[in-house]
Amino acid sequence: MNLESSRLYYRELQQSDAEAMFAMECIPEVHRYLYDEIATDIQETHDVITYIRSQYTEEGIGRMATFLKDTDEFIGWTGLKLESSADSSKKFYDVGYQLLPKFWGRGYATEATLFFLDYAFNTLQAHEVNAYAHTTNAASIRVLEKCGLHPVQQFASDGRDMVWFSIKK
Repeated sequence: MNLESSRLYYRELQQSDAEAMFAMECIPEVHRYLYDEIATDIQETHDVITYIRSQYTEEGIGRMATFLKDTDEFIGWTGLKLESSADSSKKFYDVGYQLLPKFWGRGYATEATLFFLDYAFNTLQAHEVNAYAHTTNAASIRVLEKCGLHPVQQFASDGRDMVWFSIKK
């Protein structure tokens, strides 16, 4: 599956992306607001890619490798993921992104989020898309709100204060 927006293109993550993803996963800034730890072994990245690739097969969607159209440069991952509620009674689409810091503040997260919201509502026929962000991650909160997602509730997870966002078709 290859998709594109005005400045970016998106494709399924491949094992050949492991080196670029591992380099991103080793940057402490990238993990400031995330649950996972900084990668210490490239095998961890291969395992993540294997898991994401299984989502393509099992769920028909998953996070996508994201590149600049002009240069073919890997900037991170973006896209949708089908998640299950805590009690597994409901599935929902989560939109998310993780970009290399040198690409922060350039509108790429907003462009990708808008693209994948459109994809969710118009291609996948989703009725709602969710996202979450750390309460102190002002940049991600700004992206989500700019894309039309609204804060629904605050919650604590693993000792972190989070905000749950939602947008309905």
